[in-house]
Amino acid sequence: MKKIPLLFIFFLTACVTINIYFPAAAADKAADKIIKDIQKITPTETSKPEARLPNWQLTVYQWVDGALNVIISPAHAEEADLSIDSTAIRRLQASMKARFDTLEGFYNQGFVGITKEGLVAVKDTAAVPLKERNKVNKLVTAENKDREALYHTIADANGHPDWYQQIKSTFATRWVTNAQPGWWYQSNNESWTKK
Repeated sequence: MKKIPLLFIFFLTACVTINIYFPAAAADKAADKIIKDIQKITPTETSKPEARLPNWQLTVYQWVDGALNVIISPAHAEEADLSIDSTAIRRLQASMKARFDTLEGFYNQGFVGITKEGLVAVKDTAAVPLKERNKVNKLVTAENKDREALYHTIADANGHPDWYQQIKSTFATRWVTNAQPGWWYQSNNESWTKK
């Protein structure tokens, strides 16, 4: 019986090692897309850098861009993507979008805010007029149920239920980033801050 060199075994196992990582950049992009759709925010077009360059610089820019694409594209192909296109995700998104107009009014009045967990909470129950309290509580409960389901569904749709917490954390950050000025959100120490 021949002995297999240790180095050969190391290389063999290195070839079959698969590194699955959470695609944070893709998650940010996916969260922004979903949140902006729910909040009916239309994306603003940004001008491309080549649109501002003189002709000679444009040619150099295009050449360098092409050369970099040849070098970088194989690595780019290995980047993970986050799928957000499923019937269940679209259904949850539509439900949240239908609720948003009413919820937005309560955000604007300062009755509700975004929690550090990426959910919605009544900021100060006493500040909510008595006739509105039941409505606000029902909206918050329904919204949180859909948000939790959305985070789980995205994780499941990508074959990684273990990503749930990371997706929830990503959305928590992106809800605040996409919040309108004057809305309230919780900082890590759970104190309320006005955007």
